[in-house]
Amino acid sequence: MPRSVQSQSPGEFLQVMLDKYNLNPFKLSKEIHLSQSAVRLIVIGKTRISVPVALRLAKYFSTTPEYWLQLQMRYDLLEAAKDKKLDAIIRSIPKVKKGGTAAKAPAKARAGRKASGKKTPAKRGRKPAGAKKPVRGKAKARAGRPRKAR
Repeated sequence: MPRSVQSQSPGEFLQVMLDKYNLNPFKLSKEIHLSQSAVRLIVIGKTRISVPVALRLAKYFSTTPEYWLQLQMRYDLLEAAKDKKLDAIIRSIPKVKKGGTAAKAPAKARAGRKASGKKTPAKRGRKPAGAKKPVRGKAKARAGRPRKAR
């Protein structure tokens, strides 16, 4: 039984279009000036439909680029909804209030944070990242002169 368009990956839908018009990935790749491997990777679901590819498919199949990009977006959202870790993260994010500050996170989310908000003191003897070393010896004498071309 065929899956509905809502649950199909864009690649599966592209395969349906290829079958409908009696095409293969090689023929499509030549017609839309895309590599055969790129078309094949989209069909098997290993590559997403990008904007340039959506523009090409839209022109070829007389659709719109938005059509192809919406297929990709819907599929991505369905896949993200299945991700349990992402769901837990999304649930822990507070909603913003009108004043521009976020509402306090629930007690469970706050439990994992450190008790004190104090910063740890910097270790002595260490310079901040990106600090330059002092110039010494012959290098000091050359510091202001440009290098000779070789």
